[in-house]
Amino acid sequence: MLQLSQSPRMKTLAAREDAYELCRQITQTYAKTFYLGTLLMSESKRRAIWAIYAWCRRTDELVDGPRSRLTTPETLDQWEHQLESVFAGDPVEDTDVALVDTLERFQIEIQPFRDMIAGMRMDLSRSRYQTFEDLELYCYRVAGTVGLMSLPVMGLDSSPRSAPWSGSKELSNPAERAIALGIANQLTNILRDVGEDARRGRIYLPLEELALFDYTEQDLLNGVVDERWRELMRFQIQRARKFYVEAEKGISTLSRDARWPVWSATMLYSKILDAIEKNQYDVFRKRAFVPTPGKITCLPVAWLRAQAL
Repeated sequence: MLQLSQSPRMKTLAAREDAYELCRQITQTYAKTFYLGTLLMSESKRRAIWAIYAWCRRTDELVDGPRSRLTTPETLDQWEHQLESVFAGDPVEDTDVALVDTLERFQIEIQPFRDMIAGMRMDLSRSRYQTFEDLELYCYRVAGTVGLMSLPVMGLDSSPRSAPWSGSKELSNPAERAIALGIANQLTNILRDVGEDARRGRIYLPLEELALFDYTEQDLLNGVVDERWRELMRFQIQRARKFYVEAEKGISTLSRDARWPVWSATMLYSKILDAIEKNQYDVFRKRAFVPTPGKITCLPVAWLRAQAL
């Protein structure tokens, strides 16, 4: 549970190793599929990703956590001020200790973190999105930013690629592909969590697209699963998969030790879409998830893709 510290200088912060362990536990608890992918990274990179994830998780809890009803625009102002303190090398909370150390090791910009906070401000002020363009901005802010935060940790491969199937790295903008992966993941989250969000009065699917399939807000809030809903969900899943395809084009530009974990995480998360289809698109009463055997079988395929693509 996230509570902003009222008097951070009155407490003794965790040691660096303890702070990283706390970030690891947060990642393992709240992002099981993502956490599996981080275990394939080098120690320094996975620890950095855990520190970034922990900050993102705590940011998200401001609007989605148990005490989110207490969050105001002023709360987010305070959180952004705390972020600036972290980037100045002055940690406020235990997990900040790990993030400060990560910032010292990798050249990570502050702007994606600020953009994520801007996404939280959107959640405070609205519960509907009229068009996909509106939703895409939200997805960038709350998830595409994670790709930008992570890219300096993953690193880019500057070595020449001689294989004829490898293509040209210059054709792929790593930042754009990283953003595409974040958006793909967020769209997957939205589709998986339609029922949960509806129970909180939130609808993230674009309203004009509901209308396109003659499906109403009230239908969604009532959890109606019929052919209209299935067609709408097929449309949404197809779009999410297009973002995954765009993201995959950038994996070959990453440093060699990052490709396998990124391929693994990408494949594992996209399989949630398969699970939604297997559940006949009933995201109101069935939780879409990837069983452990399915996760394990992804790993060798991801490894082969990391070597060949």
